[in-house]
Amino acid sequence: MDLQEIIKKGAIIIDVRTKEEFDQGHIQGSLNIPVDEIGNALTWLAKEVPTVVVCASGARSAYVKYILESKSNNFKEVYNGGAWDSLGNVHAGACLIK
Repeated sequence: MDLQEIIKKGAIIIDVRTKEEFDQGHIQGSLNIPVDEIGNALTWLAKEVPTVVVCASGARSAYVKYILESKSNNFKEVYNGGAWDSLGNVHAGACLIK
């Protein structure tokens, strides 16, 4: 299953770029949780819902994917979406905003 299908089925999209980067363009409906704030979000993020993590190039999202999948955090289904604007025209209530 590709990322667009996962998103269409209701995955949460977490954008881990800074607020300034996020404000310059993002996927509508995505949550902006900068990488340095992800630890605080672990208490309220749903671990059983598929999660797609995006950033500017894929490096920060890969790091956050690793954090979410660690045994202590135990997220069930996490995907590195890479660069947020490379996902194309995603649906499920989400579209690109620039």
